[in-house]
Amino acid sequence: MKELKGILPFARAYKWWIGAATLCMLLVTAASLAGPWAIRSLLSTIEDGGAGAELGPISALAAIAVGIYLVKALAKFGTDYISHHAAWNMVQDIRQKMYDSLQGLSLSFYSDKQTGELMSRVINDTRTFEVLLAHAIPTVVVNGVMLVGVFFFLSYMNATLALLTLIPVPLLAWLVLKFSRISRPLFRKNQEEVGALNAILQDNLSGIREIKAFTQEEHESERTGRALAAQTRAMLRALKMTNAFHPAIEFVASLGTAIVIFFGGRLALGGALPLKDLVTYFLYLNAFYQPIMALGQINEGLQEALGSAGRVLSVIQAESDVPESPDALELSRAAGAIEFRRVGFQYVDGIPVLDDISFCLKPGETLALVGATGVGKTTIASLIPRFYDPVTGEIYIDDRDIRTLTLRSLRRQISLVSQDVFLFNGTVRDNILYGSPRATEEEVVAAAKAANAHNFILALEMGYDTPIGERGVKLSGGQKQRISIARAVLKDAPILILDEATSAVDTQTEHLIQEALNTLKENKTAVVIAHRLSTIRDADQIIVLAEGKILEQGSHEDLLVKGGLYWQLWQAQKANQGAAGRIAQAAMGSAPLK
Repeated sequence: MKELKGILPFARAYKWWIGAATLCMLLVTAASLAGPWAIRSLLSTIEDGGAGAELGPISALAAIAVGIYLVKALAKFGTDYISHHAAWNMVQDIRQKMYDSLQGLSLSFYSDKQTGELMSRVINDTRTFEVLLAHAIPTVVVNGVMLVGVFFFLSYMNATLALLTLIPVPLLAWLVLKFSRISRPLFRKNQEEVGALNAILQDNLSGIREIKAFTQEEHESERTGRALAAQTRAMLRALKMTNAFHPAIEFVASLGTAIVIFFGGRLALGGALPLKDLVTYFLYLNAFYQPIMALGQINEGLQEALGSAGRVLSVIQAESDVPESPDALELSRAAGAIEFRRVGFQYVDGIPVLDDISFCLKPGETLALVGATGVGKTTIASLIPRFYDPVTGEIYIDDRDIRTLTLRSLRRQISLVSQDVFLFNGTVRDNILYGSPRATEEEVVAAAKAANAHNFILALEMGYDTPIGERGVKLSGGQKQRISIARAVLKDAPILILDEATSAVDTQTEHLIQEALNTLKENKTAVVIAHRLSTIRDADQIIVLAEGKILEQGSHEDLLVKGGLYWQLWQAQKANQGAAGRIAQAAMGSAPLK
């Protein structure tokens, strides 16, 4: 019932469609009930008239039968189309709700989730709800009416025999309940295995380059094969139960036919039951047990839907750990001041990543974060747009606690350029416009020029309309980086976060990107995570992090005078650059290699 209560509210928007489908199904039921009675009337006409029976009444009965079956055919079409229209629209609404819910959750939700598994919940699990709305609900209503209607006709012909036909019903009800309890966990397990399989396929198709580079085709084929086998086993276990259930239902229902043969035959021989009633009884008997068997069959789809419902509701009802206050303020355009006040953070309880981080940036200033991998540089950058919330302390923008601002207005103030560039599967123009979808063509070109991307874009086959493939696979790393910078230029946010934006490119491309970044930083507050210290020597503040704490803080010149860790890193990079320069000169034959 908990799963049903969570899913059925989505059906309320289509209550009139469901009502129309149910009305059509009632017409189908009425036609089904009228058919055997027309045959009984034919037998009665023949029996009463004998050899001299007139053809008029028989012709009228034939015409009535045509009308009955025509109504049944039209009503059946209405039932199928209307119910499926409502069902698939409801599935669409649920999928939209799931996507919106996933989009609203914080990044911590995704830390232990696989993309393929979440995709399986959105697509595969929701598909089962079509059975729930298009088949299960109308079938329950209509077959309930069918049972009552058929029992009325059976009782009208012979009440004693009608009561005898009820003997198999308790056993049928027990079988349905038993099947429900056993099958639902089996169908839920199957959906989980489908999700795991989708996760593997998504990972492998996204990482096909790495699979080939490390010659892991055989290993991944075996891993995928194990997932396929696990899903097949889970499905077969569910189908085994289903395949045992349906014959059992049919066997128990057939006991009713045997009861009518035994008792009805005796009543007919004794003259207590006319032959026409006995024949009609058999026609109605199938219609009497058919609803029970139909309910049993639809129960399979119902259990599968309920097995999926828990997985779907876990997404829809998930709450973000970065909540937005009901009375959150809308921030128009920030000046760009940023302040951290004794901020602490941890991804896992008991393992601190940041400890007592405090700094203050004025509008237009640049802060550079320096330190070894894993000391918390990217975490600081992620806290500013509230991808996560600090465990302790506060973060302010323009003297406003960012937790008092709407997430949308906060993130509008921030442009992010990271080392791991993500581009969407579209054209160059589409990806630049992501920074400001309503920008004009002139603004797009101006942004590309500012990012030193315009020339290489024009050299592409279709210029700005060139498809770049999934994640920009058709572009080089430097080209992708410059498109991401053009995207940030077009957004024109007052706060800029640069997360090692030049660490993965060659020297020549780095120079082009650095020029673009310098243009991008003009009149903006910037937080720069630095890989090469030479790119941050002009920063207003430099913070050196070690083990999640601020070890040193000051300008480039101040930190060199202190002779601490920053000075050591600076000397090490100067030595490495000098060695690289001598190697390059030796390779060109202009200087001896020492």
